[in-house]
Amino acid sequence: MAALIALLQLDFARAGRSSPLSITVTTISTYAQVAVTAVVDTVRGASGTIARTPGLAADNRRLRTQNDALRAQNDELQERLARVPAALGLAQAEFAHPGGIAATVIGFDPEASLHVVTIDRGFKDGVRRDDGVITGDGVVGRIVEVDPLSSQVLLVTDATSKLPAVVQRGRWWAIAVGTSAHVKLEYVSQDAKLRVGDRIVTGEGRSFHAGVLIGRISQLEPTVAGALDQSAIVQPAVDMGALSRVVVLPQK
Repeated sequence: MAALIALLQLDFARAGRSSPLSITVTTISTYAQVAVTAVVDTVRGASGTIARTPGLAADNRRLRTQNDALRAQNDELQERLARVPAALGLAQAEFAHPGGIAATVIGFDPEASLHVVTIDRGFKDGVRRDDGVITGDGVVGRIVEVDPLSSQVLLVTDATSKLPAVVQRGRWWAIAVGTSAHVKLEYVSQDAKLRVGDRIVTGEGRSFHAGVLIGRISQLEPTVAGALDQSAIVQPAVDMGALSRVVVLPQK
């Protein structure tokens, strides 16, 4: 058998062709080498991964710590950005009323039976009952209760709130009465030619000097035949649901 195999190999070699036996042996050898290489690479990769595991865990902890720090920083920046409008409004109110007392809103009426907010300034800060309260946008309300460290502000939208008011265009006098959702302008002369968008400002009174913006007329009410006056709905200039910083105007 050996001699026969040798003769066959010799014949294929003389003919310049590979014998089936050589092809078979070469193929088996190639597959064996590929298998061995794959096993060796796998073992090397696993060994490298095991060697790098402590470092990867440390890198993961470091990246998580950095991510938490960046998230906290982003939250802080978002909060600062959200406070910008209120701070700007406060600066405008303080500039317009240099003697005003800056305050922060610290509470709302939980039962909403009264449109009242609590501020962090009281008797010791110079706040007195009936002082007016504003923001940079306009009238908020007036002080109705004063404690040493805090005060209660009755919002201009409360049903018990009444302020002397003036239609700025034409200087027509009226009374601004709260309706819970808006402000109603009452007792306006029938001669007044009211328009939607007219600015309504405070008249000279105990809580406010003349000219502080209350709001703008948003709706004209039907005129009653024979009535001596007319009324209109006013949209307050201040968003009462987003109060944060205000200025108290001490009475002169």
